[in-house]
Order: sequence, then C-alpha cells, then structure tokens
Amino acid sequence: MSALAAGSPHLMGTYPAPPVRFVSGQGARLVDEAGKVYLDFLSGIAVTSLGHCHPSVVAALREQAGELWHVSNLFGNALAEPLASRLDRLVGDGEPAGGQVFFANSGAEANECAIKLARRAAGPGRHVVLSALNSFHGRTLATLHATGQPAKHAAFQPLPEGFEHVAFGDVDALESALDPSRVGALLLEPIQGEGGVVPAPPGYLAAAAALCEKRGILLAFDEIQTGLGRTGRWFGFQRAGVAPDIVTVAKALGNGMPIGACWAKAEVAQAFGPGDHGSTFGGQPLACSAATAVLDELLRIDAPARARQRGARLAAGLQALPAVAAVRGSGLLLGAVLAPGGPLASDVVAAALAGGLVVNAPVDGVIRFAPPLTISEEEIDEALEILTGAFG
Repeated sequence: MSALAAGSPHLMGTYPAPPVRFVSGQGARLVDEAGKVYLDFLSGIAVTSLGHCHPSVVAALREQAGELWHVSNLFGNALAEPLASRLDRLVGDGEPAGGQVFFANSGAEANECAIKLARRAAGPGRHVVLSALNSFHGRTLATLHATGQPAKHAAFQPLPEGFEHVAFGDVDALESALDPSRVGALLLEPIQGEGGVVPAPPGYLAAAAALCEKRGILLAFDEIQTGLGRTGRWFGFQRAGVAPDIVTVAKALGNGMPIGACWAKAEVAQAFGPGDHGSTFGGQPLACSAATAVLDELLRIDAPARARQRGARLAAGLQALPAVAAVRGSGLLLGAVLAPGGPLASDVVAAALAGGLVVNAPVDGVIRFAPPLTISEEEIDEALEILTGAFG
C-alpha cells in the first residue's frame, strides 16, 4: 500500500490509515483532535504501563532535559549503570541475578543484540536460533526471520540464514529440534502477544529450560510485551520458575520513551568485546532518566500485584460476556477469544473505539487487552460496559 493509499502524502504506508488521531493523554485516558475522550486498554501495545504522562516520568524527563541529553558511548553517563543494576535485580525477582545489560532503543534492537550475543557465545557452527511458530520478535531482517510467521517473510526474501521454528508448546517437537551441534539458542515468549495472547502451556517453559541446560543451548526470553509486571510477575518466565541466560525488555521500560535492553548472565555477556555490538543512542541519559522513574514507580505500586488484582477483575468481566468463549493470558495481558458464529473481532474493535474504548485484535477472533497497570476498578467496569455495547 502506498502512503497516499494509507491516508498520508508524507508518511510511508507501513500502517493502515488511522481511524483517529490522538493529541493528548493522562492516565488511562486519551483525547482525540475533536476533543473526544477514550479509555486506553491497549497502552500503545503494552507500553504505557503507568498510563499517559505519568507525573513522575514527566518530572524526570524535564529535569534531565535541562542537564544532559546525549553523550557518545565512548564515554559514560551517570544513569546507565544504576539502571542496569535495577534491571538485574528485577530479573532476579528482587535479588541480584548476576547479569549485565546492553541498552538499545527498541524491542527489535534488544532482540538483535540477543541474537548476536547468542551466536558469539555459542561459537562457529552453532549459529541457529530456534524460535516458535506464531511468535513475534521484531521487524528488522534478523528479528523478522526469528518471528515464526512465514507469511511475513515472503516479501523480504532472502532473509538472514540460521533461524528455525518449532510448534509452540510441543515439548516433543522442541526436543527433536534442539540439536546442540547446530542450535546455539532457543528464543521464546512466555505469552505470545502478537500471536493472539497465547500463554505457554503449563510445564512447557520448564521443559524447555531443562532441555537447553542438558544440551548446552542458551535459553533466551523475549519479555518485550510481557515484562515489568504485566503478567503478575516482574517477568513472565518467573511464573515457570526457570533461570534464563538472556532476557530482552523494552515497551514498558520507558513508558513511551524509546528504550530497550538485553540482559544476559555475566558469563554469556562476556562473549561480547569492544566493537562487537553498539548503538549510538542506546543508554543515553534522557531515555535512562525516564526508565529509572518508571522502575521507581512500578516498584512503589507493586506492579505485579496490581496486575494480578486488576487482571482478575477484568478477566471475570470478559468471561461473563456472552460473545466471549474464553479468556487467556495472565495479569493485565489478556485475550478475549470470541465464540464462533458471533461478531468479528475487527468489528468489535471498531465499535469499541466509536464508544470510547481503545483495544485491538492481534489475530482474527481475539481481542487484546493491555491497559495501564495503574487502571482502577471503576475504569475496568467502564470499559466492560462500553465493550458490552460494542458487541451489540
């Protein structure tokens, strides 16, 4: 589709023409250019976990903007190291996990770092990264091939080699595919967000971890959508009680300020030397100031507990809707699976938007909900009322 077809003469047509244009936001509310107010239950796709324009994050950005925005990574800044230490403790569920962090600007870049690090650490010949069908890991050439959606690959062939896919949740298929002579790393999402909010089946992540440990294969978790409290734990992998070698995070880390991070165990991270990887803007002071304020606030409100409590209320309300056959996911990352023969998910999403509720349908038949972790019970009830009307 051309930019003109998408509705803009100046923007590339990589997205459909937007149904609405937002001009401001506060908390869980967005306002469009006509002044209409909406409840945001998508959060920029699990990004604004503290809601829009959170006062603490705004204050941190304003203060840092008057001090220092950017220096080359040839030099240090006062924020990156403490932020990395905070992330390491969250990976360790409150205790130091003994890892190191590379800062990037997005989730795709964090996954690029993970892929390069895995190949560097595994060594020559073990360059294959195994990931799951229906996964999503980014839109760079490498992360696109790691994404287990072949329909997205066709237009961009040939893609970088060294990526293979296996059915999500199938332990037998995973055991067959994890060939230690070729595979250097396994990359998984604890919940496949873009795949339709599909959680890993019980026991699957633990089985994957055991296989990787037995065969000397690195285990990497893409926590870009699931991380930082959204699933009811700081990271989705913690629900399975496993210890990964690599973890990637972005989205909620900056609450809208572009920042991503790749954490790895120190012995894995040491495979990188100077010049092996880099980013002009990665870890710059302005982004780190926002991320520091975000983590402060997520810790203050006990974000995982908030996600569990509010998520239970939202899930119960969704399950009570006649057109909803099932609710899957965890915490405040939920997918409402629509009953066969009922309304189309795309139609429900459009009707909800008209009624003042922002949600989306990542796949046919599923509506995704990822509201701010600061959402109130009253706002959940309001969203359910709008959604009831959207079903007709």
